[in-house]
Amino acid sequence: MAPDATLSWRDLIVESTRRLGDALGGDRGQEARWLVERVSGYSAVELFVNEDEAVSTHSISFYDALLARRCSGEPLQYVLGQWSFRTLELHLTHDVLIPRPETEHVAGVAIAAARRAAGLAPPMVVDLGTGSGAIALSVAAEVPSSLVWATDVSENALRVARANLAGMGRTATRVTMCLGSWFDALPPELAGVVDVLVSNPPYVPRDAFLPDDVRDHEPHLALFAGDDGFECVHAVLVNSPAWLRPGGVVVVEMGETQTERAVALASSIGLVEIETIIDFAERPRGITARRPE
Repeated sequence: MAPDATLSWRDLIVESTRRLGDALGGDRGQEARWLVERVSGYSAVELFVNEDEAVSTHSISFYDALLARRCSGEPLQYVLGQWSFRTLELHLTHDVLIPRPETEHVAGVAIAAARRAAGLAPPMVVDLGTGSGAIALSVAAEVPSSLVWATDVSENALRVARANLAGMGRTATRVTMCLGSWFDALPPELAGVVDVLVSNPPYVPRDAFLPDDVRDHEPHLALFAGDDGFECVHAVLVNSPAWLRPGGVVVVEMGETQTERAVALASSIGLVEIETIIDFAERPRGITARRPE
C-alpha cells in the first residue's frame, strides 16, 4: 500500500480483510483486526475507539510487511510474533511450535495434578521439551507454590522460552530452564522427587501428511518422531517412573491414534490409574498415569 498520511486504521482493516481473503480465502476480518492491532500497538478496545486516526508512514511500512508475510501463507501466530495460551501472552518465533488449544487442555491436566500435590512442600513439576515454555510457565503462573523445571534440546527454542519467562516478574524465580535431551537435561537430585512430569513431545510420523503452513513453517525437530511418531512418547513414558516420586503423575500429549499404545506401555512399566485425556474436540489427546505409592 502506498504511504498516505490520510489513511486511517479503519482503511487498513478494510484493505487487509480484502487482501487476506483474496490470498487465503474465507472471511479474514478478525485476522485483519489482529494485524492492525499489532501494527498500531492498540488493544482491541483501543483500536475500536481510534479507528479513524491517521496512520504514519512508518506504520504503513510495518503493516505492508506483516500483511505480505501472512498473504504468502505464513501462520498468523508467527507473523504477529505472539499468541495467547491460557492466561499467558507468549512471544513466538519459528524455533517453537505454535501453541494449540489441545495443549492448553493437556496443560490444564498437569496444573490440576500439581494443585492436588500442593501441600506442606511446593509441588515439583518438570516440563520436558518446553518449546515456547507454554506448559511450564502456565503451571508456574496458575500454581503459585510450584517449583518448575523446563527442558529443551533446542538452544533456540530455550531462548524463546527464557524470553517468555523474563516477562513473568516474580513468578520467574520459581522456574529453572535447562538445555538437553529429555531427562539428560535434569540434575540427578530430581530423580524420584518429581510430583508432576508433563510433556508435549514430537509425535508426528515421518511421512505423515501435514498442512503446508505447518510443514513449511513449524520446526521439524518439534514435530516429527521417527517412522511411527512414537519414539519420543515412548522415551518420556518408560523413563518417567525413575523420576516421579511415589504417587507422582506423568501427563503426555500425543496423537489421537497413539493413546491405546501409550496406555498399554504405561501399564507394562507398572504405572497405575492410567487415563486417556480427551481434548475439546472430543478426541484422544494424551494419557495421564501415576507411579504407585
